[in-house]
Amino acid sequence: MAGALHAEGLQEQIMAQERAGLDALKTGDLVAFGNSTAEDAVFVDSQGPASKTLVMQHVAGFHLRDYTIGDVKFVQLSPDSGLIVYKIVESGDSHGKEFTAKVYVSSIWAKRDGKWQCLFSQETGAR
Repeated sequence: MAGALHAEGLQEQIMAQERAGLDALKTGDLVAFGNSTAEDAVFVDSQGPASKTLVMQHVAGFHLRDYTIGDVKFVQLSPDSGLIVYKIVESGDSHGKEFTAKVYVSSIWAKRDGKWQCLFSQETGAR
């Protein structure tokens, strides 16, 4: 039971980090978003894999207006890391174009030197 309780607390911590990153995209706080992304992170979307540098260049022209997260799944990978998967319904402005999207997201978060960092994220459009 103690392992299940630890996993539940870990899921809450990681989801809080994920939401903080999304909220940073809502407020335009790219420093906060960048600080939560590992230097060696890999992000994957329909354009293929991207480094942190490419992701930061892209989000400079991205503004998230609203989002709703649902159907969260969690897998503990170690005592200080985990994988989250969820569905997001989001709207905003991307490089001057309004958008609304439904996306499945998977992210891996790990605590490095006492700080949470996103190491991997993949987005897949939902039907």
